[in-house]
Amino acid sequence: RLCLQSLWDFVTAKEPLIKSPFFPVLFSFTAYIAFCLPYVALDFLSTRLPELRKYKIQPQNYPTLGMMVPCIIQSVYHHVVLIFPVTFLHWYWRPMNLPVIAPELPEVLLEVGVCLLLFDFEYFLWHLLHHRVPWLYKTFHKVHHKHVSTFALTTQYSSVWELLSLGFFAAINPVLLGCHPLTEIIFFLVNIWLSVEDHSGYDLPWSTHRLVPFGLYGGAPHHDLHHLKFKSNYAPYFTHWDKLFGTFTES
Repeated sequence: RLCLQSLWDFVTAKEPLIKSPFFPVLFSFTAYIAFCLPYVALDFLSTRLPELRKYKIQPQNYPTLGMMVPCIIQSVYHHVVLIFPVTFLHWYWRPMNLPVIAPELPEVLLEVGVCLLLFDFEYFLWHLLHHRVPWLYKTFHKVHHKHVSTFALTTQYSSVWELLSLGFFAAINPVLLGCHPLTEIIFFLVNIWLSVEDHSGYDLPWSTHRLVPFGLYGGAPHHDLHHLKFKSNYAPYFTHWDKLFGTFTES
């Protein structure tokens, strides 16, 4: 607990901001753009530096500025017009309680891991259903598949229904587990980062799937193949559900 208490004290010192109805949308958008920016820089640099190009999963396809700008505009629009009203209602009905004591580190690690596994399962079922039912795919999910070769800013390039439903899965799991607010914040950050990494289009030496043993985590190559082939690799992070349902394809 001591190793997290100083971090939690820093967070609670910003209590007026944390409890503001504007905090969730500012937090979400700022984290998303911050995680995207290194990959945006990599997209521009790797076209000029061959030593970086080898990490691109689809080196024949690079995003242009004309492809990136609509993604940014849509993300700003969704956060202002859609996500903010939803998070405002959530703030109104469930005010955030900031306890004095920070959670213990093992508790945080366990609960973040469980939240990720739950989200992975929920996303897998949601994703599989939207690919197997043509009406759902054409009406809600097709927009996310506009880009066969993904780049970081395509992470949230999706329909309103998809963005809100996946946001609901991410928000409800910490509530169901009764997580500490600091655990919620850490989970949201990890979830946003992993989503961006999944869509980055790069297989870097320090990518998450290289750090998790036995091929349990698919990462960017796993999800990139889904956008390329459409009919496999429905789970966002881990590989076990695709293997159990026979929808796993080796990247």
